[in-house]
Amino acid sequence: MGDGKDAGALLGRFCWPEANVKDTAAAKAFYTGLFGWTVREEPSGGYAEWQVGGKSLGGLIGLGAEREKMGIPPHWIAYVAVASADETAAKVRKHGGKVLHGPFSLPGVGRFASIQDPTGAHFALYQAERPGEAPPSGIPGTMCWNELATPDTGRAGTFYEGVFGWTRQVMPMATPSGDYTVFLKDGAMAAGMMEMKGEWWGDAPPHWMTYFSVADCDGSAAKAASLGGKVIVPPTDIPNVGRFAVIGDPQGAVFSILRHAAPG
Repeated sequence: MGDGKDAGALLGRFCWPEANVKDTAAAKAFYTGLFGWTVREEPSGGYAEWQVGGKSLGGLIGLGAEREKMGIPPHWIAYVAVASADETAAKVRKHGGKVLHGPFSLPGVGRFASIQDPTGAHFALYQAERPGEAPPSGIPGTMCWNELATPDTGRAGTFYEGVFGWTRQVMPMATPSGDYTVFLKDGAMAAGMMEMKGEWWGDAPPHWMTYFSVADCDGSAAKAASLGGKVIVPPTDIPNVGRFAVIGDPQGAVFSILRHAAPG
């Protein structure tokens, strides 16, 4: 993960999005074409970092034969920065979640764990081995939001409050599921949550959705389609927030793009 983390500023917040795919070469072609990212290959091989302006903002890794045999599809997963992966993993178990893998260490990088919350959504933990520079943000191509879709917002909310100390603020919004919940960390927005109810969700499982900032939502959605991706939800306005779309890359990994509304 390079030096893209600030262990102090990002504790309890999403800090690193990672694409897990079958074909890393094809993923590089798609995402560099869509976002203008460059790729930094780890010297050890097997892992690459997405970069913008020479700074790392996320990762890329192949699923590998073992995970493919398990039926794990291409996907994006987001990491939450924590002071102790082991202590946080213990909180996950205490509050009804599952530790699917780890905690384990990568020398020179940090300590990790893969988590499933009590409603079925997946995310990961990252404990930095040493403080580093925070990843770029606030510019096109960078991660700008993470949003939980779950059938049980009450149970999920209690879980994340217990694990990360988040608090909840319900905001009336015109979403397919009604009101929208914002998770707060130390009074600042950390993530969002929507209830999965109604036909709009189809057979989608509970999940965390990662959003990337773009300057032009419509143009970026069209570009994704031209590169072989699928526009799952077409560009749509969110009053007072911006314009978003849900995209599936050519291998099926799903993410969202968001053009923020102009201030005022």
